[in-house]
Amino acid sequence: MTYCVGMRLNAGLVFLSDSRTNAGVDQVGTFRKLSVFEIPGDRMMVMMTAGNLSISQSIRQLASELKTEDGHSIWTAPNMYEAARILGEAVRQVHARDAEALSSFGIEFNVSIIFGGQIKGERCRLFQIYSAGNFIESHDENTYFQIGEAKYGKPIIDRVVTPATSLDDAAKCALISMDSTLRSNVSVGLPLDMLVYETDKLAVTHFVTIDERNEYFQMIRSTWGQQLKRVFEGLEAPAWNAAPESQGNVLHSANTGGAPVRMAPPASVAVPAVTRSPLQTLSQQFHDGQQ
Repeated sequence: MTYCVGMRLNAGLVFLSDSRTNAGVDQVGTFRKLSVFEIPGDRMMVMMTAGNLSISQSIRQLASELKTEDGHSIWTAPNMYEAARILGEAVRQVHARDAEALSSFGIEFNVSIIFGGQIKGERCRLFQIYSAGNFIESHDENTYFQIGEAKYGKPIIDRVVTPATSLDDAAKCALISMDSTLRSNVSVGLPLDMLVYETDKLAVTHFVTIDERNEYFQMIRSTWGQQLKRVFEGLEAPAWNAAPESQGNVLHSANTGGAPVRMAPPASVAVPAVTRSPLQTLSQQFHDGQQ
């Protein structure tokens, strides 16, 4: 599997991908999933892929060679929308060539692509391209795309990233998002490829391959976990069975309705008459035990 995230900001673009592929617990490999199409001074475009590796590699090669009926290629497209259309056409051509043969072996045509960059004369743009070759574009209401194992790294991005976020902060957020994914899913792994592009540079501005020896990423991995634990421990415990007039941290009070769904035992089961004790917080239980 994989995890890739791309962010479009006022200041530029941030791309981050892992490099793990696997077809089972004993077939794990490292393949780079981030590719750059660059003509310095004219265009800088980045493609990241998730899904079937053979399909994505075929699409990448074909996209670098493909020409449309009007003679445009990814190297000469007048804008990013046309470049994304060319990449989508490459997806469809690979599907037409390989999908039937793959299906006969029980293999689904599965690929997802994040594609973004800047062509001289227009702003930075970011797209997500699907297995059918169709695509959507990022706007201010949705400043990022994820592909692959996206769920673990999504919450931090949703809370932090806006179009006004700086490139450094977005890069930091992307790395935290990746760390959350690495901790929760063994199908995502190091090394990572990170590319940060500054608007109007029309060439790669920052690129790094991150492995387990990278000092900054190791700092992120240790510090983020420690800070999360501190924040968690600083939150008050919930108050149970509070008086109706109580305020602050009240999870349950006399005014709070609701009861669990209790299944009735069969008549053959003897049910003793008991009075249920009020629920307490752990801190209340500890305090009572000290008396």
